[in-house]
Amino acid sequence: MSRLGRLAQLDGRRVVVDVPASAANLGAGYDCVGLALDLTDRIELEAVARPDAGIDLVVEGEGAGELVADRSNRLVRALEATLARAAEGDPGALGWRIHMTNRIPLARGLGSSAAATVAGVVAADALVGGPLTQRELLEIASAIEGHPDNAAPALLGGFTVAGLVAGADGREVIEAIRFDVPARLRAVLFIPDLPLATSAMRATLPHSVPHADAVHNIGAVGLGVAGLASGRYDLLRALTVDRIHEPYRAAVYPQLPGLIAAARRAGAIGACMSGAGSTIIAFVDDPSSTEAVSVALRAQGDADGLAGRIHIAAPQGAGARVVDLS
Repeated sequence: MSRLGRLAQLDGRRVVVDVPASAANLGAGYDCVGLALDLTDRIELEAVARPDAGIDLVVEGEGAGELVADRSNRLVRALEATLARAAEGDPGALGWRIHMTNRIPLARGLGSSAAATVAGVVAADALVGGPLTQRELLEIASAIEGHPDNAAPALLGGFTVAGLVAGADGREVIEAIRFDVPARLRAVLFIPDLPLATSAMRATLPHSVPHADAVHNIGAVGLGVAGLASGRYDLLRALTVDRIHEPYRAAVYPQLPGLIAAARRAGAIGACMSGAGSTIIAFVDDPSSTEAVSVALRAQGDADGLAGRIHIAAPQGAGARVVDLS
């Protein structure tokens, strides 16, 4: 049998996947809480089974001219990791024609890398007939991402809480719970012209935090998650107040506290940094607040000398989905 084995049958197969942006942490929910947003990337790819096949990548929109066209690309890594798990054969012997239409900004805390990873996982699973469970897909995506806080909402949609728990055999497994959020809730995003690498932002964090700050965050996450699950989205006020990562990240991103305070003063239910930043996410539930918070964030950005743009997003109930398979 050739190096391709069963995967040679994928030659010429095409799949199209839509995948949403995600806001992780949402303040106190560091590395475990996330929300899918209706800002989506579309990934179209075709398998090529030839000895000389490589990676043919075309990117439109965000990341055009920036993303690498080789097997280190996050999408390709996810494709091949999933194929290696779901089907016999050597996925590295396949080539790919890939067209990305990206709306999710890169390095702004909106889950662009997780979206690419989840798109690759879902696309590969679809190409081989969908043998993997959602948990298996999430495990693969989280292993590549390093944590499930963005991968879970990108895959499952809605509001998600994810983390490692002890399985029946004692091994740690990923557990993720998702639920819908109120339809009228909106997220005002201030997306600065300031890329921030997740790795650099993690490097600002201490190895330990004060006991009182840890207790605060545990209570904030409990109240916020229970509130959203029960329709008390006003408790986003509690969830979005963090004491274990944002204060330390402000050393690298000094405009952060002022932007969050400006959004809250303007009437946001809650406001925080999205993921590792630099995007600020502020939650509102009526049109007048949407405008007031947008104006406040623009004004604060101007005062801080931080250029950026406003985008109004809605929570998205659907996660990554296959829109075409042929």
